[in-house]
Amino acid sequence: MSTKTTWRKVWRVIRWTVAMMFITSLIYIILCRWLMPPVTLTQAGDAFSYGMKRDYVSWDKISRNVKLAAIASEDQAFPDHGGFDWDAIDKSLHPKKKGKKTRIPPGGGASTITQQVAKNVFLWQGGSMTRYLRKVPETYFTQMIEWVWGKKRILEVYLNVVEMGPGIFGIEAASQKYFRKHAAALSRTEAAMIIACLPNPKRFSVKPMSRRVAWRYPQILQQMNNIEDDPDIQALLK
Repeated sequence: MSTKTTWRKVWRVIRWTVAMMFITSLIYIILCRWLMPPVTLTQAGDAFSYGMKRDYVSWDKISRNVKLAAIASEDQAFPDHGGFDWDAIDKSLHPKKKGKKTRIPPGGGASTITQQVAKNVFLWQGGSMTRYLRKVPETYFTQMIEWVWGKKRILEVYLNVVEMGPGIFGIEAASQKYFRKHAAALSRTEAAMIIACLPNPKRFSVKPMSRRVAWRYPQILQQMNNIEDDPDIQALLK
């Protein structure tokens, strides 16, 4: 068999594999438009060390305060961007010189809620050695869920799958754990406290309250006050 023939066969296998990966991922994305993911890699990984507490709830069973707190803390441009906050990315890559004021996203980075959902549901978290391998599929999944799911579904899934304590996934499990109530009944302060544990809920605990959460949640409350009259945010949170 000639080398040329061998490479043709290899290329055919690669094309078939990529096509199958695309088709299966698209089917899964479409299914998750209505169904919550059965398990994520993060949940599966934590289950061995911390167990897994979760209880998926629908959009109307999540307090408006939680939705507002998540946007205020993690991604204030969420209603407006197409999955990527290019302004925040540009500022993170080209910080202004010392002495000049610049607005830093409240969450401290340029990763949007949509990107976080892509990583949580379809990919994996952390890993300095593997994060570069994750960039291409993360971009793909981020764009696809923006197109297929829409903003409300993205925020709903985010608040159901994100880790909010060691082995505690989603706002309902967190609400029950920390405040012994359903997510629909969380006050503004309680919502801000839970969201303040992000992005490192294993290190920043809600109860007993870590110093970082105690410092962060009043800032989130202030940001909630600042953004809640925005028409795009009001339309999203209806």
